[in-house]
Amino acid sequence: MKPNNTLLCDFYELTMANGYYTLGKSDEIAYFDMFFRNVPDGGGFAIAAGLEQVIDYIKTLKFTDEDIEYLRGKGIFSEDFLKYLKNFKFTGDIYAVPEGTPIFPNEPILTVRAPAVEAQFVETFILLSINHQSLIATKANRVVRAAQGRPVAEFGSRRAQGADGAILGARASYIGGCSATACTISDRDYAIPATGTMAHSWVQMFDNEYEAFRAYCRCYPNASTLLVDTYDVLRSGVPNAIRVFKEELVPKGIDNFGIRIDSGDITYLTVKARKMLDDAGLKNCKIVVSNSLDENIIRDIIAQGAKIDSFGVGERLITAKSNPVFGGVYKLVAKEENGVIIPKIKISENPEKITNPHFKKLYRLYDKESGKAEADLMCVYDEKLDTSKPLEIFDPVQTWKRKTFVNYTARELLVPIFLNGECVYKSPAISDIRDYCAKQIDTLWDEVKRFENPHGYYVDLSQKLWDTKHKLLSESVKSKS
Repeated sequence: MKPNNTLLCDFYELTMANGYYTLGKSDEIAYFDMFFRNVPDGGGFAIAAGLEQVIDYIKTLKFTDEDIEYLRGKGIFSEDFLKYLKNFKFTGDIYAVPEGTPIFPNEPILTVRAPAVEAQFVETFILLSINHQSLIATKANRVVRAAQGRPVAEFGSRRAQGADGAILGARASYIGGCSATACTISDRDYAIPATGTMAHSWVQMFDNEYEAFRAYCRCYPNASTLLVDTYDVLRSGVPNAIRVFKEELVPKGIDNFGIRIDSGDITYLTVKARKMLDDAGLKNCKIVVSNSLDENIIRDIIAQGAKIDSFGVGERLITAKSNPVFGGVYKLVAKEENGVIIPKIKISENPEKITNPHFKKLYRLYDKESGKAEADLMCVYDEKLDTSKPLEIFDPVQTWKRKTFVNYTARELLVPIFLNGECVYKSPAISDIRDYCAKQIDTLWDEVKRFENPHGYYVDLSQKLWDTKHKLLSESVKSKS
């Protein structure tokens, strides 16, 4: 049974909802965009994740009698509002970018159109779900790309920020490209392959390392990866592993085994261990490494010639240690009056915090010849692109930077998730999301995927949307003068 997360919200969602209801504004239709401003770790793109949990939340959103009694006890909510909450359900529309899609700053990755109370109330859960999983999926993909085709398993449960951090972090890591997780419950609940070998305590439980390795190989002859750094990797661990493999597994025709190194100079130790294994005729023996790895360490040790077949990455992945906040925000962009959509804008002394107004569409433009993504284009909801005609786009800040597309295709990124409160979207299997993610990243130019100083991918505004934004900015200036 899933927990009731209805009250997993900021308290101001409830005070504003009570205020809207009291003032007769609860049924006014509002439009909110979720977007983010900066790619973590200075990267060129992020990865959308966490939508499935948003869908589950919206589907089960209801106030229990216990919830209402709790709110009554706060002493600030009207009885009429509390009665309204008894029959509360989401009745609006949600559009979102599918999980696994590469995403870029300032573009809507989820849009809510709903009565004001509903649209405001779902803010916190949408943000916490998509912020967390998009952060971890993005970090995981950086790690996976650094590994250059070598499998990466997520090993971070014990260092995660709580149970959901571990379970859903494993889910997000898999979307981002990890091949497996050490988190067993994530395998049970989300079909992410669970993997694991042994801890140092296994080795210490036996009288000597040789006995520990032999016992493990007898228990798991077809899945033996031996941890060789409990005492001394090169003088003890690897020699004992070689002896046990040759005594217990090779005579049975088994060659699916490996060693794991969890400490020390990884480059030096893996080079030496590889030679020892090869000299012993165990060229099929895999070398797995762990020990506080991230994309930068992985990239460096590979460049130094480390001999590694796969990685286990823990705390720096599951916590996105180098940049642990995704920074997605949820802002009002329009409301309806008598069926007419009225764009709204938030203005700030910080230019990067000025929002893009209106109910919007989001297109991704692809070059037909290369298949590569060239730019994203935000348009007003009623605009349609005619790909048979040339399309000129321009940078919304440096407007003199313009490009005309001729041989191109366009794909709408925001798809309907809920319409009139009913879910119209079926979440794909996690393996399909992972495959989709990998294919979509392949559409990005290598320059966008650089770890340092990536090429800035263009997210432009249509002329109509740009005009709308600057009209609102001009009106704001006039109202102050």
